[in-house]
Amino acid sequence: MTTITSPAPATGGAARKSAAGRAPLRRGLLRWLFVAPALAYMALFFGYPLVRNIVMSFQHYTPKTYFTGEAPFNGLDNWRAVFANELFTDALWHTALFTVGSLLGQFTVGLALAVFFSRRFRLSGFVRAILLLPWLVPMVVSAVVWRRILDQDHGMLNTALHAVGLAPQDGVPWLSSPGVALLSAVLVNIWIGIPFNMVILYGGLQEIPRDLYEAASLDGSGPWRTFRSITLPMLRPVITVVLVLGFMSTVKILDLILALTSGGPADATQTLGTVTYQLSFLQLDFGQGAVVGNVLILISAVFAVLYLRANRADFGKGK
Repeated sequence: MTTITSPAPATGGAARKSAAGRAPLRRGLLRWLFVAPALAYMALFFGYPLVRNIVMSFQHYTPKTYFTGEAPFNGLDNWRAVFANELFTDALWHTALFTVGSLLGQFTVGLALAVFFSRRFRLSGFVRAILLLPWLVPMVVSAVVWRRILDQDHGMLNTALHAVGLAPQDGVPWLSSPGVALLSAVLVNIWIGIPFNMVILYGGLQEIPRDLYEAASLDGSGPWRTFRSITLPMLRPVITVVLVLGFMSTVKILDLILALTSGGPADATQTLGTVTYQLSFLQLDFGQGAVVGNVLILISAVFAVLYLRANRADFGKGK
């Protein structure tokens, strides 16, 4: 009589398959655990204030709210009041001029200095360190110093210009004339922002292979053609970072304007940042202040998205 023995169940193989199936789940869970602190930080310190600011722009939010907790919704009243305010319209225009002028000046001079220092010479490191000082000094301190320098009656700049016959007897009203004050603020901000642009662009220039310049030189390429055909294309990612970060920091600038001109004279240097401060902390209308803050956030977000998408499209064409 023959006995048929059934095969033993393949418990080992099934266990291995089950473990293999759970491995991706564990890896995914582990990745989320590493990312969770950053997500929690972003949600707590960026997400919540952003949502709270949006909600506040639709509320009648006053100092009384801090004691009563009551902030009734008023629909679009805050938005209508802000957009009907001539000061907001002027501040929007001033912000555009201030931002564009500052970015152009900072980037142009910063790139020129970066290219200059890329050719090493004696004491180049020391000179670069000296040029970093405007960036290291707190902005309020820089603004106060420049306010003394640009003073119409006793400022160092007018004294020097008058000594060489380039200024009228009563001096140039750098900060007291509505037609000149915004230009003065732009020049001061350019001075402050040049070191940042120079450092970042200088680092980008160091990453460009020297072989490319040697090959261009052998092909008879001149300095301008080499700069346009090699340097600028290779610097495109760095330029994107510099311009986006520069825009973000410039469009919402507040402390420089407050310390330099306080938004005057005759509201000639009022920007969206100063209007937000004025509405929220001087007029104590936090709802309207939140509206201007939301406009600033929207402008920054639109600029970042459009610029990054355009840069990505150009990069794709290059590939």
